[in-house]
Amino acid sequence: MLAGGVVKLGTQTGLVYWLARLRAQKRTHLLGACLRIGLTPVAVAATALAVVLWFAAPAPLDTLGLFLPLAAFSDAALAATRGYRLIGPTVRLDRILRPAMQLTAVAALAIGGVRSPMAYAVAWAAPYLPVALLAAYALRQAYESGPVPLAARRPGQKTYLALRAGFWRFTGPRAVASVAQLALQRVDVLLVAGLGGLAAAATYAVASRFVVLGQFANQGITQSVQPRLAEALATGDRRTANALYQTATGWLVLLTWPLHLTVNTYAPLYLGLFGDHYRHAGPIVVVLASAMLVATGCGMVDVVLSMAGRTRWNLANVLAALAAMVLVDLALIPRYGALGAAIGLAVAVLLNNIVPLIQVGRAVGLHPFGPGTVAAAALAFTCFGVLPQLLVPAAGPVAAAVLCAAAYAFGAYRLRRTLALVGLRTPR
Repeated sequence: MLAGGVVKLGTQTGLVYWLARLRAQKRTHLLGACLRIGLTPVAVAATALAVVLWFAAPAPLDTLGLFLPLAAFSDAALAATRGYRLIGPTVRLDRILRPAMQLTAVAALAIGGVRSPMAYAVAWAAPYLPVALLAAYALRQAYESGPVPLAARRPGQKTYLALRAGFWRFTGPRAVASVAQLALQRVDVLLVAGLGGLAAAATYAVASRFVVLGQFANQGITQSVQPRLAEALATGDRRTANALYQTATGWLVLLTWPLHLTVNTYAPLYLGLFGDHYRHAGPIVVVLASAMLVATGCGMVDVVLSMAGRTRWNLANVLAALAAMVLVDLALIPRYGALGAAIGLAVAVLLNNIVPLIQVGRAVGLHPFGPGTVAAAALAFTCFGVLPQLLVPAAGPVAAAVLCAAAYAFGAYRLRRTLALVGLRTPR
C-alpha cells in the first residue's frame, strides 16, 4: 500500500484536475497528450519499484511487488475516468469488484485450511489484474466517446512540453503530499508502539478505528465532486465552485457527524465491542471525535485548495501537520501513552483543515458554511448530541439510538431541499 502510494506520483489528483480543466476550457485536442503525460511515468515507476521489490524484499513482499504496476495503473486510470465526470468505473471496479474478489479468494483459502502466507498474498493481489484491464477499457471508452477520436493529430512539440511542465508542476507537490499523508495516517501507531509499548499501540488502534469510516465518506464525496469543482475553477465560475463546496460539505457533515457524535456519547459501549480491557480508552475517543467534527465541518478543503491550483500550499500544510503530530507525540506519548498520540493526531487534523480553510477563503474566495452545512450540523448535533443525553437514561442505549436515528432520518427528509438531497435522484 505504501509503495503504491509512492508510485502513483500524485496522479489521483493531477489527472482529474487536468482532464477536467482541459475539457472545461475546450482544449480537448490535448486530452490524449495529458493521458500519456500522466500514465506513462506511473507505469515506469511502478515497474521499476516492482523489480526492486522482487530482488530485495523478503517473501511474500517480493511476490506482491509483481502486482504493483497493475495496482498503480488501475488507480491512475480510474482517476482519469473521473476527470471525464465518470464515477461509475471507480464504484464498480474499485469499491465493489476488487474488494469482493479479494474477500472471496481469501475466504476460500481460509475455509480450505491453507496456511501459506504466499497464497494469501497472491489471492489478495491477483484481482488487480482484471481490475486494471477493465479500468483501461473504461478509460478508452471515455476517451473515444469524447470530441477527439484516437486518430486525432497530436499537439506540437512546444505545446506538448508546456503541457507536461504544467502537469508535473501541479502534480509533483501532490506526489510528495500523498506520501506525507500516508505517513500522517500510519506513523502515530508506530510511535505509540515504540514509545509506549504494544499494549498502548493496540489501545490506540482500536480507539481510533472509527476515524477510518469517516474517511470513506469523505473519499466518496470528494471523488464525485472533484472534477466538477476543477471545471468550475478552471473557467473562473466561483459561484458554482462555492455551491459545490458547500453542498459537498453539507453531505459530509450529514454522513459523518452522527458517527463521531455517537462514538463520543457511547464511547464505553463502542470500545467494549473490542473487549472489556479497552473501555478505559474513552478519553482517546473523545479527543479524536471532537477533532473530526471540526475537520468534517471544514469539508474537503484540501481538495478545493488543490483544484484551485495551490498544490504547493497543500504540500506545505500536510508537512506542517505531520511535523506537529510527531513533535506532540514525542513529547506526550512517554507520559500519557495512547492519549498523547490521540492529542498529536488531533493537532495534526486541526492544522490540516483550519489552515487551508483560511487559505481557501482568502485566496480563492470560497467557504463551506452554506445553508446545507448549517442545517446538517444542527440536525446531527440535535439528534446525536442532545437527544441521547435525554433518552439514554430513560430508554437505554439501544432504544435511544433507534429513536435518534429515526428522528435524524425524518429531519433529513424534511430538510431535503436545503441539504440538496433532491438532486441525488437525477444525476446531472
